[in-house]
Amino acid sequence: MSDSVPEATVPVEEEIPEPDGPVEPEYDPAAPAPLNVPRSPTGNADVDAQMERLADADHLATDGHLEVYEDVHRGLRDALTELDARPGPPAPSPSHGNRS
Repeated sequence: MSDSVPEATVPVEEEIPEPDGPVEPEYDPAAPAPLNVPRSPTGNADVDAQMERLADADHLATDGHLEVYEDVHRGLRDALTELDARPGPPAPSPSHGNRS
């Protein structure tokens, strides 16, 4: 038996060539991604603005969606309240059409 220990070999680092073109980022399923949900105009500027605000959630992590959804919900509720507060045509008087 020999008392000599075989020499350890040290791996030589290989040089990795640089890519020629643009490098695509690695796919990260946890990263924010647009949902691309189509939003059709409603004809009401206040409601349409709130619906467009939903697109802000596309660029946020999931824990940031709640703030956007609550803001949109508040805006839609305010738009509906405003519609209820607008004066409409006058209501007919109770005696209208009931001549005695």
